[in-house]
Amino acid sequence: MTSKHPQHPNHNHHRKQIPLPCPHLSAFRSNHGGANPFRALQSCLRIRPLGRAAIRRDPAEVPRCATCGSSAASRLYACLSCAAVSCFPHSAAHADSGHVIAVDVDRAELFCCACKDQVFDRDFDAAVVLAAASAASSSSLGLRQPENLRKRRRVDYRPWAPDSRERVLVSRGSVPLPGNPPDPADPASCFPRGLRGLNNLGNTCFMNSVLQALLHTPPLRNFFLSDRHNRFLCQQKNGRKSGSGGGDGKNSMLRRICLACDLDAIFSAVFSGDRTPYSPAKFLYSWWQHAANLASYEQQDAHEFFISMLDGIHEKVEQDQRKPRSQGNGECCIAHRVFSGILRSDVTCTVCGFTSTTYDPCVDISLDLEPGQGTARHSTTKSHACNGEIDSVLSSQGCGISTLIGCLDRFTRPEKLGSDQKFFCQHCKVRQESLKQMSIRKLPLVSCFHIKRFEHSPIRKMSRKVDRYLQFPFSLDMAPYLSSSILRSRFGNRIFNFDGDDSETSAESSEFELFAVVTHTGRLDAGHYVTYLRLNNHWYKCDDAWITQVSENIVRAAQGYMMFYVQKILYYKASENLVSS
Repeated sequence: MTSKHPQHPNHNHHRKQIPLPCPHLSAFRSNHGGANPFRALQSCLRIRPLGRAAIRRDPAEVPRCATCGSSAASRLYACLSCAAVSCFPHSAAHADSGHVIAVDVDRAELFCCACKDQVFDRDFDAAVVLAAASAASSSSLGLRQPENLRKRRRVDYRPWAPDSRERVLVSRGSVPLPGNPPDPADPASCFPRGLRGLNNLGNTCFMNSVLQALLHTPPLRNFFLSDRHNRFLCQQKNGRKSGSGGGDGKNSMLRRICLACDLDAIFSAVFSGDRTPYSPAKFLYSWWQHAANLASYEQQDAHEFFISMLDGIHEKVEQDQRKPRSQGNGECCIAHRVFSGILRSDVTCTVCGFTSTTYDPCVDISLDLEPGQGTARHSTTKSHACNGEIDSVLSSQGCGISTLIGCLDRFTRPEKLGSDQKFFCQHCKVRQESLKQMSIRKLPLVSCFHIKRFEHSPIRKMSRKVDRYLQFPFSLDMAPYLSSSILRSRFGNRIFNFDGDDSETSAESSEFELFAVVTHTGRLDAGHYVTYLRLNNHWYKCDDAWITQVSENIVRAAQGYMMFYVQKILYYKASENLVSS
């Protein structure tokens, strides 16, 4: 399983051990210009839809190792001296030719082939940051004008009823779903429609757990079940495009791959009324084509799969429209219409008080677990540890209770940046120490919270899983973490808008309800994912092909890894062309 978000250990005796710089990187710098040999690399970088840097290449081009020809390796490295691509096992052999420093093709990270480890260079990191800033300035996301949010006004809800013409179309183009009367001997026959197990195709519980959450995400479910993405029409359109565009068969096949079409097929199968477990083999194959570096039957990270899948849906829309659209405004594709939000980052100079503000789109929020003894101040919040199962869990945790509310408080708490992270103050004209504070500029329709349970120590060179219990509420108010609330607490209740935050977020609901929890049990390298779903105010456990009804106590005692919350009230955007009824 892939480790997420490397973190430094908290032990004092490890803090004093500063790793020595890579001698091969120093030699590379001296042999290639000395001052900044990575300045020219900025034009070779591209920023992927979710803000991740990678080496720029043709979308249909598949990088392969020059020695073994493999394209399915977990990491591929391009040499900075001769541009030869090598996989990890053959990178050391390429270093024998004197070409030691390479760059990760998919992640744009420096790699020393001789040390067989990642290396850090400040100038290379600056080139990546400049490429990201250039991509942000060319899109609708500016530094001071974060996104093109259309102002929304509330409109009265009007239930839809088909007219005579629509009734004819419905009767001609559809058939009633098969329905069987409930069988008292089969508890599954009483389950809500759409609750269907997914077969494990070989260590694919990470995929099944995320798919179960997405299949019951209300806005996403309504989109596909209302035929807003028809896979048959999409395949016909892509077939005509690939047929008229020429090229070899493999590139045409890659252009025809559409994860949204495969997801539409899963929705049709799951909500057909059939209760037998479904095998999402076609979806798995399409995802392998999109994420070739993860194409294997090894256990993968559920959060990484979630990000990669949304990335694939977005990139397909981008290719069809032949122009990039920012996910920050939430209008580019269904994935970002549902999950995309905007984070605000304020970096304040501690000397003069100058504040630099940036906005970044996000489809989820990754949260660090609270320190063991840092939760006493949350004792006044509503506690759900009122059942025996949670009590048994807490009794085994001698380090205190971590809460999702505490994790969000820590995420939005001002943080003093270290002396090695000084930023250039535009007012002082020098690098100064600063305070950084995160807040949420725009809430998504569905908020996904990812808990960092997998830690990697660069000093110990080992990874571990954090098994600490996390208490999460079933109802969550996100108002305290909005930019407008945090700025108001910082500056007081003054009568002015903070960069338009109040006017833009007033039409959004800040109250959320929990509807899905993805859990992980077991070790870092050999674990299992399970999803708990909330349907009709009942909880169901989705363990691959097995579906069972469980109590709230079971869910509260689960070891949450990803939590999905949906807005309690979904406001309709007023149409520009209203037809009078």
